[in-house]
Amino acid sequence: MVIRLMMKEDLPSTALVHKLAFVRQNYSNEWLECNLNAFSRCLIYVAEIEKEIVGYIIWVQKSGFRPEAVLELEQLAVMPSYQGKGIGRKLIIKSLPKVKSQLALKHSFLKHILVTTRADNYAQELYKSTLGAEVETTISNLYSADEVLMIARNISK
Repeated sequence: MVIRLMMKEDLPSTALVHKLAFVRQNYSNEWLECNLNAFSRCLIYVAEIEKEIVGYIIWVQKSGFRPEAVLELEQLAVMPSYQGKGIGRKLIIKSLPKVKSQLALKHSFLKHILVTTRADNYAQELYKSTLGAEVETTISNLYSADEVLMIARNISK
């Protein structure tokens, strides 16, 4: 499996992953294109197996370009037929050093990572085990259900 920055030509395949992974969301192509166009604030990495995009991760810098960056792991998606095979974990683990390298280009380092997810999402355990993220609060009825805000603090220390 290859983890690499998303390119414009990856848009249709990545949009298909989004559409299948997030069935309540619309306009998959437009959503991802907007994020792709926001590089270097938004860093999107794709997981590719035998030239097929099977997942992606979106990292977003919060509140400006700062010496001590706070990132949000905004979205992580894996093609349903590939879920449960460790691809989401690999996307986090293998993209994070690449994100840190991008930050270093702007003389910045990673301080904290924010993650929001549904309160009933089993991915909370993934965020805890890969990033050390802990639930800080629950936000009632934010999107389709209650959401939790998780924070992984002092990542670079």
